[in-house]
Amino acid sequence: MPVRSPLTYLAGAGVVLSVAALGAWIAMQPAAASAATDAAAPKLTVYWSDGDSGRLSDGTKFRLHGIDAPETGSMKQRGGAKCEHERVLGFEAKEAALELTRGKTVTVSQVRALDKYERTVLTLDLGGRDVAALLVAGGTHRSWDYDGRQKKPDWCAGAAG
Repeated sequence: MPVRSPLTYLAGAGVVLSVAALGAWIAMQPAAASAATDAAAPKLTVYWSDGDSGRLSDGTKFRLHGIDAPETGSMKQRGGAKCEHERVLGFEAKEAALELTRGKTVTVSQVRALDKYERTVLTLDLGGRDVAALLVAGGTHRSWDYDGRQKKPDWCAGAAG
């Protein structure tokens, strides 16, 4: 019978615990998604970072699914605006989102996945209406199918200068 070192047993235990943790996490995923779409889903408040992303009152960092808003970040910043016109539009888009949801509660109606910034991509419902659709209808946001690898809207096109 071969002699095994304590490290062999620790490594084996680590693998078993990792697989168990992964299994538990996977098992929880459908429950979390279905809870978010349930009629009894909690009513939440929105804190906007920009026109299409922010944080919910339960702490969830999110990005709205299916739309794009102009960037508010500096042109020197990674992921920031491409021109000053986009920044101006970005602040208008953020203000539109703020005004739409100010003093109101929203419900998460659909949870998609995490984006590259580890935000939850989701759909918000405000009194039976889709928040993203309302923002697009208001003219400050654009529909954007980034799941389908559609090119991001060019907010600088047609800008003077």
